[in-house]
Amino acid sequence: MTKLGLITPVLTLNPRVHNSWEETASFDAVVEIAETADRLGYHHLTCSEHIAVPAGEIAARRGSRYYDPLATFGYLAARTTFIRFETHVLVLGYHHPFEIAKRYGTLDAITGGRLILGVGVGSLEEEFALLGAPFADRGERGDESLRELRRVLGQREVDGFIIDPHAVQERMPIWIGGRTFRSLRRAVELADGWCPFGLRSDAIAEMLHRVELPEGFEVVLFPEPVPDPVGDPDGAREVIQPYLDAGATILNLRFRSESLAHCLEQLEAVPASVS
Repeated sequence: MTKLGLITPVLTLNPRVHNSWEETASFDAVVEIAETADRLGYHHLTCSEHIAVPAGEIAARRGSRYYDPLATFGYLAARTTFIRFETHVLVLGYHHPFEIAKRYGTLDAITGGRLILGVGVGSLEEEFALLGAPFADRGERGDESLRELRRVLGQREVDGFIIDPHAVQERMPIWIGGRTFRSLRRAVELADGWCPFGLRSDAIAEMLHRVELPEGFEVVLFPEPVPDPVGDPDGAREVIQPYLDAGATILNLRFRSESLAHCLEQLEAVPASVS
């Protein structure tokens, strides 16, 4: 059966798709969602990363709220038992690989090996400039960072330096975000999964047919916001099915909901739309 992940409400406000109740919801709502998803057997929760988003048109288009993954997942780990946590996505160009290995390796240790590193090369040039990070060669530098991460993640001593604590997973899953065929090739070559965004299911299927996927490779697909699986199960199934047909092994789901209570009802109902 396809595994279910959740684009966690409240943590990010995307003007195109977030629900109005999320704008004023407290972090207690996130905790309740996490505990419910954990009890129901969802595979993972997500939290994205932006350090600072330019005000004005860019914030209006991308959204201006982005909870920090480290702080958020560190707290939610203490309130859950089984569910995993995916950075969706961490921008490689903002961080030294050793920094990621230490900070997120510590988080992996705290969560008991429940971390998934979702990473990408980034696209917001103004944010790169704010942080003093080069933008033009971010793809090449991202590939170098991925190779270095695979070398150092989970290692206590590397090149004469000690990283303690460090990741406890023997091979921490790394998923590549993006919306180009290059991002898929990068994922197949250097990572364990691909989590594209902003692509139609037919475009995803066409890209996947052009590559040979390694054994165990995860295809983590993100349908449009799912209609109410409580009141409109057929509509929910209609949105989800093309992504299953395209080759999803995991679905990252976002729901259209009217309130926290409604969202929790949907979490209960949606597995029937996928089975």
